[in-house]
Amino acid sequence: MTRFAPRTAPALSPEDADDVRRALAAGDVTVFADGTAYRLPDPARDAVLDLLARLSRGESVTVSSAEDILTVAQAAELAGISHSYVRKLTDVGTWPVEYRGTHRRIRREDVLAWVATQKTAQQKRGEGSDPATA
Repeated sequence: MTRFAPRTAPALSPEDADDVRRALAAGDVTVFADGTAYRLPDPARDAVLDLLARLSRGESVTVSSAEDILTVAQAAELAGISHSYVRKLTDVGTWPVEYRGTHRRIRREDVLAWVATQKTAQQKRGEGSDPATA
């Protein structure tokens, strides 16, 4: 379950690959967006360096998102509900589900969004029933 389709970049020309290889050897890795230089956090920097190293070797590269996918047990623990209730939520379509064989996989962001809506609804119910807040 990925939200965005993978993107494949073809291998660089030998000249471009050499340019990237020289820049990497010199340690010159700066990211510019709209003319502003940004320092990447270490995990992002490492991913970009890996991508550039592969391109400098003449490899084609596919970039894809890796979403945090949960099992039924993990989703139940995260949401604080039972496994059977998780299955019910996926059966009725409250939580989108992907099957890997017969096993359900649920995106972490869908579980967290549902938990947030439950908390909001609970707060609204609490506000309406408390005469001191009226």
